[in-house]
Amino acid sequence: MRMSLQQATQADIEQFLQQQPEWQLRDGKLYRNYLFNNFIEAFAFMTEVALYAEKANHHPEWFNVYKTVRIELTTHEVSGISERDFKLATQMERLAAKR
Repeated sequence: MRMSLQQATQADIEQFLQQQPEWQLRDGKLYRNYLFNNFIEAFAFMTEVALYAEKANHHPEWFNVYKTVRIELTTHEVSGISERDFKLATQMERLAAKR
């Protein structure tokens, strides 16, 4: 049985931001800039994230210029941040740490 998707509470968001200090809250979305050594590393990161996101059926809003990747996460179904965003952000941190 699948649990219903719910919008995260302010306390949930604050706890996540304490655990992941590189992430910020901007305009109701989780926000993070990643800086890699070069474009190849940035693109490899995006490829790995894309594969994970497709399996999770939860996709980031992102923008890439050369070695920078800007990420915004939100869950459209709840018009805000949800557990899906926390999980995707945490996975992104794992993938970025490998670089």
